[in-house]
Amino acid sequence: MSREDTARNVVHRLLRGQQLGVLSTTGENGPYASLVAFSVSDDNRHLFFVTPRSTRKFANITKEARVALLINNSINRPEDFHQAAAVTAVGSAALLNPSERDAMRDRYLDKHPYLEEFAHSPSCEFLAIQVDRYILVERFQNVTEVRIDDELDPSN
Repeated sequence: MSREDTARNVVHRLLRGQQLGVLSTTGENGPYASLVAFSVSDDNRHLFFVTPRSTRKFANITKEARVALLINNSINRPEDFHQAAAVTAVGSAALLNPSERDAMRDRYLDKHPYLEEFAHSPSCEFLAIQVDRYILVERFQNVTEVRIDDELDPSN
């Protein structure tokens, strides 16, 4: 298996196996990071999350759509330096239109059923990140970039 194939498999597993990611946005006062629960489309080209309209991350996204979402499997142990993997999804975030929102909310709630009230709150918005590329870091310093044009679903 090539390095690129291995990287695509690791990215695929991280996107499905992890529940939380750190969303990076940019605002008037500079960079901002926040923890979000996310889900992923079948083709790995979109990541979805919910946020109240009153948050700094939402305000930042309305002014600057470019974002990054870091997803990792570290457990805060010394072994992480050799075993953990982290992937950064780089892309643009936008509100989902109403026709897409219900289907994506169902996918989101399949992964996060305990967030049902939050996901249906009238004060929240459902957003999608259209991913341009993934940057995978393994064993603390091995970096592989996976372009979104590459096939990411190892089952295909």
